[in-house]
Amino acid sequence: MQADTIFGKSRSKSFTASLMGAVFTVCGLAAVIFVVCLSAYMVIAGVPGIAKIGVVDFLFGRVWDPNQDLFGILPMIAGSMIAVFVAVAVALPLGVLVAVYLAKLAPKWLSGPLNGLIELLAGIPSVVYGLLGATLIAPIIFGFQASAGLPKSGCLLSAIVILIIMILPTIISVSETSILAVPKQYEDAALALGSTQLQSIFRVVVPAARSGIVAGMVLGVGRAIGEAMAVMMVAGNVANMPSFLKPVRLMTVSIPMEWAYSSGLHREALSGIGLVLFCFIMVVNIILNGVIKRGGD
Repeated sequence: MQADTIFGKSRSKSFTASLMGAVFTVCGLAAVIFVVCLSAYMVIAGVPGIAKIGVVDFLFGRVWDPNQDLFGILPMIAGSMIAVFVAVAVALPLGVLVAVYLAKLAPKWLSGPLNGLIELLAGIPSVVYGLLGATLIAPIIFGFQASAGLPKSGCLLSAIVILIIMILPTIISVSETSILAVPKQYEDAALALGSTQLQSIFRVVVPAARSGIVAGMVLGVGRAIGEAMAVMMVAGNVANMPSFLKPVRLMTVSIPMEWAYSSGLHREALSGIGLVLFCFIMVVNIILNGVIKRGGD
């Protein structure tokens, strides 16, 4: 009787494990199929327009004027790359320092409320950030434009500041979680060898949490590259070659701005922008994921 009960429980656990394995397999296959279908759609939608315009004219042309069938997106590519690079270059060290403070140095009565505030900032809609930039940040930058003899308008610097504010909560949250996951023995061993608290944190704990910190950077880069609404409200939306105090247009902005009234080659060109943006995000993610794997070895 007891043996039957044991065998019954064993068969039940085996059935449950098989069922869950099948569910996970289906979910994994669904995710792969979705990515493949999305990639195929982007290629099918974007390639015809790029082929008609010409790869060189499309990627390296400096004029975007649908009325004259001129579809050069070099200013958008350059503006997007500069905005993302500068925003991440500023937000990453700042976010890691804040994460170190919250995880290791801040008292509990302060770290708790600050963590709640950071989580709240991560969930704020992008249009609210755009409103913040248009009403608070842009007027401050207007002063720099006036001193340089430039008209007051949205500019690349405003977009960069907004992107920094938007990606900071993500980088802080992920980095703090990674730092807290480092075993306490690492820090204790460093202290026992004569290191100060700051030395043990920055020479032992932070390097040990490197893969998680890079993962936070990946998420921050993804949000910065794909952001449209907030950038649209502060960047000026003119397809100029990028300058910090002049209006620019990022790749993500052209599609929602012009899609509703586009047709023919114009719409195919916008789909081509989507394909270029898709490839850009894929390349960045592949590179950063390679960095994560190398850091974990």
